[in-house]
Amino acid sequence: MKSFLLSAPLLIAQVFTSLCLAQTPPAPAAKAPEIAVDMRNLSEPVLCAEKDNVRIDFASPDVRSFRIQAQHPAYIGTIATDRWAPDFTSCDMSSDSVFTSETAKPRKVTFWETPEYWLTGYVFPSFWRPNTVPIKVGDGNGQSFHLIQLWKLHRERAEEVLVLYPPDGYWRARPLPFGDMRWTAYGSSFLIGPVETQQRPIVALKDIAFDPETMTFTLNFVRGGSAKVHIDKIDQDHLGLDVSLDRAMPDNLPFASLRSMYITETNSDVARVQWRGKDATHWGESTIMDFKGAQAMELWAGRTVPSRHNLSAPDMVFQSFRATMGK
Repeated sequence: MKSFLLSAPLLIAQVFTSLCLAQTPPAPAAKAPEIAVDMRNLSEPVLCAEKDNVRIDFASPDVRSFRIQAQHPAYIGTIATDRWAPDFTSCDMSSDSVFTSETAKPRKVTFWETPEYWLTGYVFPSFWRPNTVPIKVGDGNGQSFHLIQLWKLHRERAEEVLVLYPPDGYWRARPLPFGDMRWTAYGSSFLIGPVETQQRPIVALKDIAFDPETMTFTLNFVRGGSAKVHIDKIDQDHLGLDVSLDRAMPDNLPFASLRSMYITETNSDVARVQWRGKDATHWGESTIMDFKGAQAMELWAGRTVPSRHNLSAPDMVFQSFRATMGK
């Protein structure tokens, strides 16, 4: 009896500790450390405002995940009147490739929808590359389009927030309209996957799948490998995409590229860049044409003063480069 009384407090303490441990949620998994990637500026000055002369490639054999954000420019709250009409001054498009199909009929199809989101596909009479890349939603049959649009219901109206051109792999993104604005412009484009040049920079896609449950696009590449593009958040400040890659890019190709235009600081979609170098104590800053490239952990590309071209178009951020998949 004496030994039982002596051991009872210890037994109670052990039971109490076990109950506490059972009710304590597991600690969140530690994030893999960020890594620096090679950022190469291949931009070239031009006179035509409708040519994507800005190009920044992102390359690293180690990257398996990263994040892309489209965020409203710092001056967004000052905009009273926007401009978005194309400007073909000093442009010669006669050498641009055009592919015309004799069998493809122009059409618009809403091929997936919920009360909050829907996907719309377009087939055009002509495009610079054929639309041979099928996109499948869930278990549905794949259809091929020149353009895919993601729409979101916001303030009782439809807002187009993300577009993808399957024939060449180009994306564009924008947040929901800022404040009381009813509309904002698209600006820069970006590529995800092995970036190669076929007359212009492209990513050759084999097929695309969209998972409505997770809001994730899966891209399968002609060169092999795949990527997942998860729509993480859409609000009136930014649109965030989390990207994961299943392997290194073949032939040391870039895993992503920013495409945009710059004529002058007041006629541009991107005029300046800022970057955070590895172990840096401050951000680097430069005009887009003077940027020498960098080994960096993060890059912002945008404008600090208003432009006559796509005034409300978002800034672009590439960040959170990691050597393992996930956040």
